[in-house]
Amino acid sequence: MPTGTSQSESVNAAHAALPETIEATQQMLGEAGYVADRALSTVLFLSLKMGRPLFLEGEAGVGKTEIAKVLASQLGRPLIRLQCYEGLDISTAVYEWNYAAQMVDIRLHEALGDEGKDSLEKSVFSERFLIRRPLLRALEGEPGRAPVLLIDELDRTDEAFEAFLLEVLSDFQVTIPELGTIRAAEPPVVVITTNRTREIHDALKRRCLYHWVDYPDAERELEILRTRAPRAGEELSREIVAYVQKLRKIDLFKSPGVAETIDWASALVELDKLALDPQTVSDTIGVLLKYQDDIARIASSEGKKLLDEVKAEARQAADA
Repeated sequence: MPTGTSQSESVNAAHAALPETIEATQQMLGEAGYVADRALSTVLFLSLKMGRPLFLEGEAGVGKTEIAKVLASQLGRPLIRLQCYEGLDISTAVYEWNYAAQMVDIRLHEALGDEGKDSLEKSVFSERFLIRRPLLRALEGEPGRAPVLLIDELDRTDEAFEAFLLEVLSDFQVTIPELGTIRAAEPPVVVITTNRTREIHDALKRRCLYHWVDYPDAERELEILRTRAPRAGEELSREIVAYVQKLRKIDLFKSPGVAETIDWASALVELDKLALDPQTVSDTIGVLLKYQDDIARIASSEGKKLLDEVKAEARQAADA
């Protein structure tokens, strides 16, 4: 298994106070280029004010992970990321001992003739040999500047780890047998995401404030493009959004997320495109769709039909 399941990112922004209103929360997100609706702004505001973990569920690519990154940036706090995967355990998520360094220390004690059990155990199981993983680092955050803890794609783990996480989030503490219980001086801001490949137990959800992050409507997705892909012209942006919105109504294996919409707009800008045309859609569809069966379906007459509808609606809007 990969060991890169945690990521700590320092932020340059000064420590900022929590937003005092829903409107301020929405403005904070907007200043970082995240276009959020009022429902998401409300649950995020309540999560911050109540000190409760935020549980975000939704399809891949709709912007769940980005919320934690924006929070860390705007609040001036470190971002600690625990990327979940099947088989994730305590040694990767919380802590483990540096066994190689411990063995060196044991050999050193033996060479010096210091073989007392108590002395050796106290030396070997000291904090200098402790490797701190994401959850432990999040609990040891500084008061007044507790980190943002992102537990990403929790649905990829198994139920055993989910049960352990429930214990951590209940009391914001972990017990290391050799050192004792470590409690958070100030609980971190916790964001949990899941793509709903499996159901998460109700007990964990009850500890959190829940929000389903859905695909944006056409108006909000256009606003997102204006913010995140400003080099795309207005006509191109409108056609991209209209095309993607229609794609999501088709029974595809994986509908394109907002991230793919932004990538597609950026790719078309690099190709100096001012509007969609059949050849351009065919050449760049791999930026938008990631499964061959979906690409083959759009490459057929169905894809041309979608583009014809987009162009017809654009002409009607221009004539109105």
